[in-house]
Amino acid sequence: MTMTTSAVPARPGAVLPPLRIGPLTIDTPVVLAPMAGVTNAAFRRLCRESGAGLYVAEMVTSRALVERGEESMRIISHEPDERPRSVQVYGVDPATVGAAVRLIASEDRADHVDLNFGCPVPKVTRRGGGAVLPWKRDLFRAIITAAVDAARPYGIPVTVKMRKGIDDDHLTYLEAGLVAQEVGVAAVSLHARTAADYYSGTADWDAIAQLKAAVTDIPVLGNGDIWSAEDALEMVAQTGCDGVVVGRGCQGRPWLFADLAAAFAGSDERIRPGLGYVATIVRRHAELMVEHFGDEGKALREMRKHMAWYFKGYIVGGETRAALGLVSTMAELDERLARLDLDQGYPGAGAEGQRGRAGSPKRPLLPYGWLDSRDLSPEFAKALHEAELSVSGG
Repeated sequence: MTMTTSAVPARPGAVLPPLRIGPLTIDTPVVLAPMAGVTNAAFRRLCRESGAGLYVAEMVTSRALVERGEESMRIISHEPDERPRSVQVYGVDPATVGAAVRLIASEDRADHVDLNFGCPVPKVTRRGGGAVLPWKRDLFRAIITAAVDAARPYGIPVTVKMRKGIDDDHLTYLEAGLVAQEVGVAAVSLHARTAADYYSGTADWDAIAQLKAAVTDIPVLGNGDIWSAEDALEMVAQTGCDGVVVGRGCQGRPWLFADLAAAFAGSDERIRPGLGYVATIVRRHAELMVEHFGDEGKALREMRKHMAWYFKGYIVGGETRAALGLVSTMAELDERLARLDLDQGYPGAGAEGQRGRAGSPKRPLLPYGWLDSRDLSPEFAKALHEAELSVSGG
């Protein structure tokens, strides 16, 4: 097993103080973005073992949470030593979102609640949710007000994660940021793409700088195209943001949080893992997944998606790579990891850069007539109440 470190130019001028989110102090101003099927308790533990930050659970829908769906309650479960505990709630109905946040806060199930206004996937946007919801400004205000009011008696800070807007002709982020600040949200995060951009192209960091210039009373966090600690420092330098949100960049690389912690502390030390180190982390991840799900078969099926991310850039061999992507048991995993050249060093650029989904721009699916007005009609309000998703984690 090999692991090396390499020196890169330190940027002490870009190092930030701890991030304050309401009463919470996050020593390293880094947030793990909630990702469906990825940021469960097992992956969050791996990240916490690597570095410091705020680690957000998978998105849970407000309706499913209020109905106490088994999967939803599992999603918001945390390990005893996980602090602060962070969950993300999605919803399109103010009353339901408020009830979900009240459940979380009153039952002491989290120390922080984030509201999802950034999801671009069709099953969310076609219901008027996620990244397209702030277009209805009164609905956006009503939802975040309901959440803040529900959380306030318990001292739980509420934050907002959003995108720039629906597309370049329907931008909402500056107005939404100011509304969030006014209502009492503790911080706002901007994924610097529109819903139409999906995950394609290059994130518009200039938009993060514009939001930071407009929203001055609460922290502004930047999200988009952070593949390395150097990217995070560059985003801070370019935008003046108060912290960064990391999503796809940590897929198959939970040790990225060690790099980020070092970078924000002013250190130039970085982890450059050899294949033996990667195999050890994969094995640890699988063990934690089995503990989390309590079902070895389900845990290993969930691990399959992570394999391509973990072994990106390493010489593994097509047959072994395919076999790792079909693993079903811990015994199979051990056998397939043993085939690897565990003395193989870090491959350099091949293991760096973009990972996870990217694709091309997509025309957002919207409710019929959604763009006709910035205000919510009674008919739309009724339809949205009835359209609350009843499943979580997507």
